[in-house]
Amino acid sequence: MGAQQGHRRIEGFSSTDGVAPGEAIDFHITVDPPQEFRVDVHRVGHYDGQGATRIMSSPRLAGIAQPPPLTAGRTVSCHHWWLSWRLPVPSDWSVGAYVAVLTTADGRDRAQIPFTVRDHRPADLLLVLPDITWQLHNRYPKDDGAGKTHAIDGILHQSGDGDGDEGGDGRLPGEADTDSPSDTDFPSATTVSFDRPYAGAGLPPSAGHAYDVIRWAERYGYDLAYADARDLHAGRVDPTRYRGLLFPGPDTYWSQAMRGTAEHAREYGTSLVFLSARTLYGQVELAPSPSGVPDRLLTCRSGRRRGPDRRTQDRKAPGKGVLWREADRAEQQLIGVQYAGQVPEPHPLIVRNADHWLWEATGALEGDAVEGLVAAGADRYFPRTPLPEHEERVLLAHSPYTDGAGAGRHQETSLYRAPSGAWVFASGTLAWPPALGRPGRTDPRIQRATANLLDRICKSD
Repeated sequence: MGAQQGHRRIEGFSSTDGVAPGEAIDFHITVDPPQEFRVDVHRVGHYDGQGATRIMSSPRLAGIAQPPPLTAGRTVSCHHWWLSWRLPVPSDWSVGAYVAVLTTADGRDRAQIPFTVRDHRPADLLLVLPDITWQLHNRYPKDDGAGKTHAIDGILHQSGDGDGDEGGDGRLPGEADTDSPSDTDFPSATTVSFDRPYAGAGLPPSAGHAYDVIRWAERYGYDLAYADARDLHAGRVDPTRYRGLLFPGPDTYWSQAMRGTAEHAREYGTSLVFLSARTLYGQVELAPSPSGVPDRLLTCRSGRRRGPDRRTQDRKAPGKGVLWREADRAEQQLIGVQYAGQVPEPHPLIVRNADHWLWEATGALEGDAVEGLVAAGADRYFPRTPLPEHEERVLLAHSPYTDGAGAGRHQETSLYRAPSGAWVFASGTLAWPPALGRPGRTDPRIQRATANLLDRICKSD
């Protein structure tokens, strides 16, 4: 049975990705063949360079082989799995990103389940984990070779191994392998369920990017609150409680309600920090599960689409357009730049406007190259697309690169100030978060520039 599911002997998912202290979270876990297992709960953070710390451990639990997943077309769901363990979250637990590590009694196999502990207290910064994008890139029940045991230690303890990072070909996990790296094909309708494990070792694709940002921010003492993208969608986030919303990314897919919350935040004066690229690219809709639990089904609708610089191939394709720019609400109107395409091989980020305060004390000079920082995917300014209203605006990097077809393109890093006083920053590259502290990819200039930005936001009136 295990081979028919995720090809692992133990795997599982949580009933909700976000929970408040004092509430409970349910875990649905399959063990095949049945045997006892335990759950070790870790909190992601700096922790003197360890990357995470174990918060608690369960007693030995009875494991069962759950029924095979239910399938309806392209949708795979395990909502019928029995409850395996209920975790009452103590009231004294810190908010943050957590990972439940599942280990079989014989110690031969492990898996992971991410979840968030959140509350509604005011804070300087609200870090938004991109659970909607994570789930759309979840390949379960496909086993893509990512399910190696060492991946658990890699993601929790800073080795950088097996974290679901972007592949060497420059594609994001879940992206189509098309003839041209700038092309992406979407099915006419894709609905996925949150009621299923993540493929491989159990962590979302590119979760390491969010964890890179968390470790760096907590190391330097930033006052963080935590939420998931679905919290923005469901209206559980009041942006007026924060000086800034921090999106560690990749954060590709947004609902109408999510965008409305971010726009309201900017209009109120809450800053927006997008530390990745390809943000707000696709539109999604959320619906209840078959049992009526809200926001457990996620739909991305489209006809066949081409890359970000090309027109739609078939305007008569069924369903609503998946791209925000096709609905005359291009992401640049919020972010200041927008997705330009994939970057097959890493290229340097070229510093521009080095006398700006963001580059202060970084040592960066005009035209300096930050090696390898433009990678996997890049944003740029599109001159024919409207810009958001702004009091001031600056491009802080202009970085040439070559796409998969050999054509010359460029990446840009953007910062503007809205009439409300809110700052809106977009790194314009998928490789920014690892530069904040991942071993072998850390760059002090990016660390200092990011600190300059957050310090200004946190100290603003």
